Amino acid sequence: MVKFELTRRDCCIGLAGLASLTATGLRAEEIIDLEWSDLVPEGNMTPMPELQAILPHDETAMASTQPKSSGVRSDWNGRTVRLSGFIIPLDYVGTGVSAFMLVPYVGACIHVPPPPANQLILVTTEQPYDSKGLFEPVTVTGMFGTASTETQLAEVGYALSADRIVRFRG
Repeated sequence: MVKFELTRRDCCIGLAGLASLTATGLRAEEIIDLEWSDLVPEGNMTPMPELQAILPHDETAMASTQPKSSGVRSDWNGRTVRLSGFIIPLDYVGTGVSAFMLVPYVGACIHVPPPPANQLILVTTEQPYDSKGLFEPVTVTGMFGTASTETQLAEVGYALSADRIVRFRG
């Protein structure tokens, strides 16, 4: 039989090691999976992606006007989230997309009126994503927050600093 003795020195070394792991951020951070409906404040009547097919899709002034947003939710500010949507490229580095709008449905901001600001996310990434083209479906994971930003296409209510962008696998 092997006798195991825990000395005070061993205990101190173990606690110091555990503290350094925690301090360096090596613990797993919780990733929050969001749906587009999670971004809309309660009581908002924003049309969900399922209803977009019945909205006007022509190029008249009425069809190209972005609906007013009833606000954004700050529940996930500073948290790591994961959300799937479609890419509208805004900026490139070489052949990779370094900034894009993540939108909830195909056609948003291009051929139909843009969704309200609380249904648009400005995504930036240090590691450009090799996009296969306009409206590519992706899942983005990263630091999330509210942001009042305006692009050439629409007002945007949220921002996401992407740590990981992968092709959507439904």
